[in-house]
Order: sequence, then C-alpha cells, then structure tokens
Amino acid sequence: MAGRSIVLDTETTGIDPREGHRLVEIGAVEVVNRRFTGRVYHQYINPERHIDDEVIAIHGIDNARVANEPAFRGIADEFWEFIKGAELIIHNAAFDVGFIDHEFSLLNQERGAPELGPVKDHCTILDTLKMARDRHPGQRNNLDALCKRYDVNNAHRELHGALLDAEILADVYLAMTGGQTALLLADQEAESSNTQPGSTVQDAGRIQQDRAALRVVRPSEDEWQAHAEKLARIRGASGQCLWDALTESGQGAGDV
Repeated sequence: MAGRSIVLDTETTGIDPREGHRLVEIGAVEVVNRRFTGRVYHQYINPERHIDDEVIAIHGIDNARVANEPAFRGIADEFWEFIKGAELIIHNAAFDVGFIDHEFSLLNQERGAPELGPVKDHCTILDTLKMARDRHPGQRNNLDALCKRYDVNNAHRELHGALLDAEILADVYLAMTGGQTALLLADQEAESSNTQPGSTVQDAGRIQQDRAALRVVRPSEDEWQAHAEKLARIRGASGQCLWDALTESGQGAGDV
C-alpha cells in the first residue's frame, strides 16, 4: 500500500446493475503510506428507483432515507476527483466497481459524452476478497469472518454501512498485510473534522509531517550482556540466529 490508497465500499438497491439497480451509499477512506490521513468521502444517494426489501434488511437504507439526497449526477464529479488515480482497496471489488461503472455509464449517456470512468482505466484495484481466498482457502472470508480472524473490532457493526465497512476493511487489510494498523493523530477526533459546506469530502486532519527526531537510547553494559546471553541461547536451541545476519549486514545492534 505504497502511496495513496482509497478503501471503498458501497450499498445498493439490489444485486445486479444490469437489472436496473443503483447505488444508494458510497463510503471511502484515504490511506497514504499505511496511515489514515483523516480524509473520507461519504454520500447517500437517491437511486431514483425502489430499493428492494431484501437489501433494506441488510443495510437499513429505505427510500424515505434517501428521498432528499442528491442523485448520482449531482455527486459524480466530486466522487471521481476523490478516487481518480488512487489504488482502490475493495472487498469483492467486481460488485462495487460494476455498480460505479454502471452509474458513470448512465451519466455519460445523459451528458452525451464519455467523461468519467471506467474505474479500471484510471485506478488500480485490489480485491481483498480474492486476497483472503488465496490466503485462507476453504474458509469463510466475508468481512465479519476476517475481523474475527485478524482480531479487528467490529462490535459496532449491526447493519452494513458503506463508510463503516470501509473503515473496518482498512483495519482488516492492514492486519492482513502484516503491518501495524494506522492510527489517526490524537487530535483527529471525529468532532474536529473540517468539512467544507456542501462537500462530502471530510478532512479530519492531515498526517503530521514536521516531527522532532526520535531520541536514541543506547543500552547499558548490563543490557548488552543480557542481550548477548539471549542470542547465545537462541543459537544453542536452533543453530542459527537472525540477529547475526542483521548485524553482519549493518542493520543490527548499531541501528537499533
């Protein structure tokens, strides 16, 4: 996840855009170099059609909830600017990208010119469902199962919601790829988010760039001795010690 990534999720009126189903919610969080920047995109959308009862039971969004929300044409340009050029991290990406491309296609037809999309031509796409299936074949790999497997707290997830699921997926992806989960700065509380009037792109603060240099604490002689004895026990038990290789390459004791 080097550079700028957008972890994204959507909610819809039904299963298949080819049957006329539409988006009703988009949620996305920005991650740069494995850190949350605090910028999110969140928007409910009036789908201009009925929402199936089966999916209302999943995400809780009914027609009354989105009756006064903008149609996709009213939010498309801002959404496109938020995702364009980024790596998109999506769970079951074919589903979400299929709906997004369908919306862009309808809009381009309405405008009379292909202006937005398709997504794959302007973004790279990483499907965490495929990644999870490759790593855990034969196991359940939905978002709830991955939260349990990687010890990600999702106790607050009673219904599906695009922004909540995107935030949870970001934590799951960072855990899946072996890195420390990215934390917002201490002063980036939800109430401090700075949203421009009329904008759905929220800036909850940026990563602090001007940080003081970390203080280097050198070990004492007793600590060095204890360290050497520990390495000796490791060599005796396994016949090899990774620390030796690091030290020989210049990445060991002197760089800690």
